[in-house]
Amino acid sequence: MSQEYFIPACSGKRIEVKQGQTITIVDIEGGQVVDFFAEVTGKAEEFLSTGVTIDCNESLRLNIGDTIYTNLYRPMMEVIEDDVGEHDLLHPCCRPEMYYFFYHNGEGHSNCFDNINEALDERRPIITPVNLFMYTKISADGSISVEAPKSKAGDRIVLRALMDITLGVAACSVSESKCNSGKCSPVKVIIG
Repeated sequence: MSQEYFIPACSGKRIEVKQGQTITIVDIEGGQVVDFFAEVTGKAEEFLSTGVTIDCNESLRLNIGDTIYTNLYRPMMEVIEDDVGEHDLLHPCCRPEMYYFFYHNGEGHSNCFDNINEALDERRPIITPVNLFMYTKISADGSISVEAPKSKAGDRIVLRALMDITLGVAACSVSESKCNSGKCSPVKVIIG
């Protein structure tokens, strides 16, 4: 029996997942980034690592069949379906300091860093999630630019949990750039 979780715009949620279950993340309206973080259930010191994932897959992109790894180089999740094929592994969660740096409006701004930390009842000093549906254009000279997501309404990515994990998932709060197509919208997570 599957469970559905609705995550309103600019908010986060904690979701428990058992080994073997599928995790389906749906961009309900299209053009919305999902900050997707996880830790091994009961072991907060072992968590999703985008750096290790890049290292082990030898790629800056996630493809169907790829594995997402923990900071201890253990397989955590596998990508089994993907409607979009464009996700970001580089950027940390948005946080007040980022809003101050780029937009001069950090005070009181909803952000994925706080939303995930609050959902997990933690205070991690930095969170670098898989930014699902986020389109970071990487140029040949190494420069990057954040462009509007390529995801359309109803697009999804499906992962399989390879261990018991606790998710911290946020519907990204950035409306000031192309990151979320200039607006923030809700997302849905289905555990099956």
